[in-house]
Amino acid sequence: MRVIVRGALALALTTSLLAPAAPANAKPKPYCELHKCIALTFDDGPWPYTPALLDTLKKHKAKATFFVLGRKVESRADMMKRMVDEGHEIGNHTWDHPDLTKLTDEEILSEISSTQQVIQDVAGITPTFMRPPNGATNTRVGSLMKSFGLPQILWTGSTLDWQARNTKVIRDRTLKYAKRNAVILLHDIVPETVTAMSTVVDTLTKKGYKLVTVSTLLGDRELKPGEAWPKPEKKK
Repeated sequence: MRVIVRGALALALTTSLLAPAAPANAKPKPYCELHKCIALTFDDGPWPYTPALLDTLKKHKAKATFFVLGRKVESRADMMKRMVDEGHEIGNHTWDHPDLTKLTDEEILSEISSTQQVIQDVAGITPTFMRPPNGATNTRVGSLMKSFGLPQILWTGSTLDWQARNTKVIRDRTLKYAKRNAVILLHDIVPETVTAMSTVVDTLTKKGYKLVTVSTLLGDRELKPGEAWPKPEKKK
């Protein structure tokens, strides 16, 4: 007996037979090519205000990147471990926040290596990024970071929160800089920033933004060791 297939079913069957099958090993698109992403980054901690910030991020299932100071890490092991356990990213922000362009090579190497070591000892991870304090970098600093295999992460917008010390101002500035693939500079040592983040994260989430780590934002893009990215609009 012949079965005659007509109409939409016939078209669907024909199309499925003619369409090329997707490769079994097809690579999925990076997350931030599919979603509207922002990277919130927090410098100079960990600090006693950091847990409250982590609570806000956890409530909204948001991720962030923390550029920590080595001298603050050892005494705050619980905070560091919580960052890692909750899926946040940790970057090297030197031991004591100096202007790297004004140090000797040996001093720069000490600032970075000691911080890498204490983060590894306390949090069990080794940072793959660093951020030069105040964004102060040059060819020499970049070359030394290359020896560590560390790209330099700057920002697309700085809230100058350490200067503003005003919750509304910090909130408004953060939302002003919010755009797809933005890297926004904040500080978890500023209590007004931590307070502002409750509204900021809620607002950005409702606008459809995904708050992700720097690594997630980069996706398939691989930064070269020592490379400074992205180009900053302003220094903090």
